[in-house]
Amino acid sequence: MGYIWFDMALFLILVASGGFVVYIVKQQKWVYRTSTWILVAGFVCHTLFLAFRYYATGSAPVLGLKSALSFFSWSIILAYLVLQLRFKLMVLGSFVAPFAAFLMMISTTMPWMEGPVRPVFKSLWLTVHIGTIFMGNALFTIAFLAAVMYLIQEHHIERKKLGSFFTRLPSLATLDSINYRAIVYGFPFLTLGMITGSVYAQYALGSYWQWDPKEVWSLITWLFYAALLHERVAVGWQGRRAALMSILCFGILIFTFLGASLWMGGYHSFSSLATREPL
Repeated sequence: MGYIWFDMALFLILVASGGFVVYIVKQQKWVYRTSTWILVAGFVCHTLFLAFRYYATGSAPVLGLKSALSFFSWSIILAYLVLQLRFKLMVLGSFVAPFAAFLMMISTTMPWMEGPVRPVFKSLWLTVHIGTIFMGNALFTIAFLAAVMYLIQEHHIERKKLGSFFTRLPSLATLDSINYRAIVYGFPFLTLGMITGSVYAQYALGSYWQWDPKEVWSLITWLFYAALLHERVAVGWQGRRAALMSILCFGILIFTFLGASLWMGGYHSFSSLATREPL
């Protein structure tokens, strides 16, 4: 089902990641431009692959850990490309592209789950739920990476190590702004994803809320990001404190995405979503 497009996407995203790393070292704009176009090409190939999967199964392509990691990587690159139009920070790709490539590389170690998809998964509500949740997660990933960059830059400034690496990273104010904007944009997606997930649960299970482990941890994730957004907007948090809180929230998000699905059971677990034996 279009696996060649996945292989091409992985290859192009890896090449683009290497190019972005070269850019942060050499600071040559043509390297950045070339890497960006390669990343776009990889994103297009990945999009075609996901379209093939959706057409073949009639369901959002996230019913296994391999598929979920693949879709998460695709969502991160989409979020980056959109934000790049706004901020035009060339160095951001040097952190985002390798992270997305890392997720895809992990997914290559796992088998694809194939077989007939249960009718309950062929729901528009599920597709909207998955799309909004993953886009929120992708934007929070950008916020996390901006927070990491902020702490690296701050460390160099405090230690007065104002060498060449200092000049390659954006200013602290710019990184803080990216972190803030990514959270502001990501939170509504997360909220909408939880609402549509409740609607889908009512359709599929007859109840809006099941106290499933992933539902509970998704609510915890939402509360932490709500608290962070409140502190940033109402209290005026910024800088180091906001960066550290963003990293903490992202850690909870990753546990919700992986831990709750792998180790806690429930109808959100990847084992319960499997259709038949992997290929």
